[in-house]
Amino acid sequence: MFPLRRLSSLGRRGSRMLHNRRYQRFNNSNQLPPIWQTRGFWYCAGTAGVGGTIYYQTHLEDSPTGRKRFIAITPQEETNLGLTAYAQTMAQYNGRLVPKNHPTDAFVRRVAHRIIQAANLPGNWEVHVIHSPEKNAFVLPGGKIFVFSGLLPLAETEDGLATVLAHEIAHQYARHSAEKLSKSKLISVLYTLVAIFIDPTMAQFGRSMSNLLLELPNSRQCEQEADEIGLNFMAMACYDPQKAVELWQRMKNAALMEPPQLLNTHPSTESRIENIRKWIPQAQLKREAANCPNPDLTNLFFSRTGMGFH
Repeated sequence: MFPLRRLSSLGRRGSRMLHNRRYQRFNNSNQLPPIWQTRGFWYCAGTAGVGGTIYYQTHLEDSPTGRKRFIAITPQEETNLGLTAYAQTMAQYNGRLVPKNHPTDAFVRRVAHRIIQAANLPGNWEVHVIHSPEKNAFVLPGGKIFVFSGLLPLAETEDGLATVLAHEIAHQYARHSAEKLSKSKLISVLYTLVAIFIDPTMAQFGRSMSNLLLELPNSRQCEQEADEIGLNFMAMACYDPQKAVELWQRMKNAALMEPPQLLNTHPSTESRIENIRKWIPQAQLKREAANCPNPDLTNLFFSRTGMGFH
């Protein structure tokens, strides 16, 4: 038999344990489960998922190269966004724009006009040269092209400059700005919902991963597509597509260090050159279909006619 004192001690301990269990059970009964663990949340999520899938599917369209992409911005919305960006860009580079009566500006405009005319592209195109050592060019929605003067020595020839301008014109033609804006809007909505209903830290991690796995590859796809379309455009304008390879070789030599393709918005220069070489036979057919004369005679004709924007 156990001593009476020991039994009394065990009785008090058991009473405390029972009290603690009741106390914990009472506290737990007041704690609501996370919203994502409720049945109602999954009903709503399922409904939203079905609706979102239908919305996504109905906004898929083919790019000029046949690639499926999501676009939820109308051409008019794209134009309006472009006009706002155009005004901001003009204000940003005010005082650094090369005057329109300058030979450099006339040269760039003439090459751009020749490509746009050959590709029969509608729109209110504008071309500006920015006095800057940067070796770059970009296009805004609505066909507003900006070329930094530092790029011109690297381009060397009309064919080299045509490679760059045709690439930028191809971005506008393929509506790549609308595609990127549409995808950004979609991803932002998804991660806002995750932040509200599940976990803000999970949303932040997901945003970083989506940039690496979705947005960067999409940017590289758009760049690759602009390379292909641009090569055809410059060939249709009677420029020599072989010169595109030479331009990118010069770009490669001028680049001090290039980030890994996985972390870059653009394809690596090596992959660009490799792709362009594959596309040259197709571009040459475009050039032949345009009844282009000898490349040297073509460049001489256009340089003497002085065709350009007015």
